[in-house]
Amino acid sequence: MRPALSPVAVRLLARARGEMQSQPATALRTLQSVLALAPDCTDALRLAGAAAQMLGNHGAAADYFRRAFSATPNDPALNMALGVALQEHGETDEGLLYLRHACELAPSSAPAWFNLGEALMAQAFVAESASALQRALAVDPRYTPAQLGLARLQASLGQIDSAVKAFRDVLQRDPDNATAWFGLSYLNTIRFDAGDAARLRHAFARKDLPARAHNLLGFALAKALEDQGEYDQAFELFRHVNAEQRKQVKWDRVGEHDRVDAILRTFRNDVATSPDRASGRELIQIVSLPRSGASLVEQILASHPDVEGANELKAMPQVMDGETRKRGKPFPSWVADATPADWQRLGTEYLARTARWRRTKPRFTDKNLVNGYLVGTTLAMLPGARVVIVRRDPVETCFACYRQCFSGYAGFAYDLDEMADYCIDFIRLTRFWRDKYPDRVFELEYEKLIEEPESTIRRLLDFCELPFDPACLASHETSRLVLSAPSAAQVRQPLHRNTARTNRYGDKLNPLRKRLRDGGVLAPAQ
Repeated sequence: MRPALSPVAVRLLARARGEMQSQPATALRTLQSVLALAPDCTDALRLAGAAAQMLGNHGAAADYFRRAFSATPNDPALNMALGVALQEHGETDEGLLYLRHACELAPSSAPAWFNLGEALMAQAFVAESASALQRALAVDPRYTPAQLGLARLQASLGQIDSAVKAFRDVLQRDPDNATAWFGLSYLNTIRFDAGDAARLRHAFARKDLPARAHNLLGFALAKALEDQGEYDQAFELFRHVNAEQRKQVKWDRVGEHDRVDAILRTFRNDVATSPDRASGRELIQIVSLPRSGASLVEQILASHPDVEGANELKAMPQVMDGETRKRGKPFPSWVADATPADWQRLGTEYLARTARWRRTKPRFTDKNLVNGYLVGTTLAMLPGARVVIVRRDPVETCFACYRQCFSGYAGFAYDLDEMADYCIDFIRLTRFWRDKYPDRVFELEYEKLIEEPESTIRRLLDFCELPFDPACLASHETSRLVLSAPSAAQVRQPLHRNTARTNRYGDKLNPLRKRLRDGGVLAPAQ
């Protein structure tokens, strides 16, 4: 039996419970005081894990939940919480074990089946994900998170009509549901009508919404205003909700610039590489800014019979982060010290982590959005890999990012000046990769792909050492899971030439244009 808590610890624990909803950082500090007095207090450990999870610190959350787990290993809620934290931290296989165990312990728990379904979807286990989400709905047919999860899965599979119906069904019962409205807006191929715009205005005007729901509704309403041709109002709303989002995310524009400088300094010098020159031939790494056409390029490659489209894999940053922790030095300062044997070891680890994507096809894609920083390390680890840099008109790219509600990883997207800085740094870094590794890095222009699809696709396949296959010219017919929500519907459409959007906003984007021109990534005005 565990010893009773001291009166001080009891008071602190009660205070932390009151702080959890609105002040998770404060709650976590209070809980750390409780744990200093009672290190094995299960309630404090669970609350600390939940607070860390709310703050986005998934590794710390998993550590707290593990400590609580030793006392109550058969608690389904704790298994579920630990599984979710591990999933978010990138420890996907272990996370799935705990989520499956939660379902075994509580087969009549809709949340348990829902969380398992979401984790399976993130790992592209399509049939199992659908089954788990349907089990959640069998337990509780009105369980909204599972309805929304199934709608997202349908959208990712290109079942757009079914996804629209599922989102609309939720809105029938809950007209102000921010996630459902946002899910509809992300489909991009559907248009909101005047009635939708009016309902969104009503929902957005509510004063009792959590900040995240308010922002999701704001982005959805801005999309509805665009669909009604109200571009001035849409722009002002984008400005408002992006400013709100920016307050809630950490983004260090100076630190990002310095990181790019450090990578450039490191790789301008000779860097050791794996002695196995063919290692990594399986990999086609896709590098781009968000909203630049990377999902379309992946869809084209995944239409080839020899290529598996793996979406945004976490394996490369996990390998790099693990080596950084091991060496106790920040990336890229340790790169110059790495030996050929080190790079070979890291390449072997990456290929082991991605083995499931080569079970049926010999090649696979990886389009994680941090790949741009890691091209040099990728080619040191895996000299046989091919890297495709996808570039789109920078004004269109920056504004497309500004129009999307990303999660915290894309803090650069909520301010057009910061977006321009990030774009400028991305382009100078990827131009360096292109020039340093001309035989292993291919730059593909999105606009050229749209204007001259066949010749561009043939050059892409030649670079990847893939024989031409006509399926790549009809990639919209390829059935596969596309986990990038804004792209899931678009890649199922035939290529459209007129995808530019910024001309609808006139001079509102002139400050962005000037900043990009000053940064040398946009041609001078004619």
